[in-house]
Amino acid sequence: MAEIKAHLKYTRIAPRKVRLVANVIRGMDARRARLELKFLPKHSALPVAKLLESAIANAKHNFQVPEDGLYVKEIFVNQGNVLRRSMSRAFGRASPIHKRTSHISITLGTESPLVGKKKKQAPVVRDIQVEDLGEGFIDKKETKQKDTKVKVKNPNFTRKIFNRKAV
Repeated sequence: MAEIKAHLKYTRIAPRKVRLVANVIRGMDARRARLELKFLPKHSALPVAKLLESAIANAKHNFQVPEDGLYVKEIFVNQGNVLRRSMSRAFGRASPIHKRTSHISITLGTESPLVGKKKKQAPVVRDIQVEDLGEGFIDKKETKQKDTKVKVKNPNFTRKIFNRKAV
């Protein structure tokens, strides 16, 4: 099983924003990931799509692996350098601006993780009768208690508490 890697460094998009896109395609088939990135309405989808294309090209050229068997094994986004700038403010002050960069790494695998694994079967659900549960079962409808209302002797008591001018 070959691992195909590609890296993109110093992308001028904050890592937090790129991770939103990276989490969408993690574990997907390469073709499906390419399609998802094409229609994703995020600015960081374009650099991630280019990186995915680069990784697929690496697989074809270096390892002679067809695109059909590729999937996104892992993709992670690390923080790069932070460009520190300042913005002018009132009274001659300045406030900092941090322009963050990202390092994106993608690894493609050749074998799908679902191949060879059996899918879990859904549990069988059957109707349960009250008689099947035995004597210890108590029906909630029968044990519902009546709501008791607390009566206050003085009806103006709450008005007095919530009145602004009361002492």
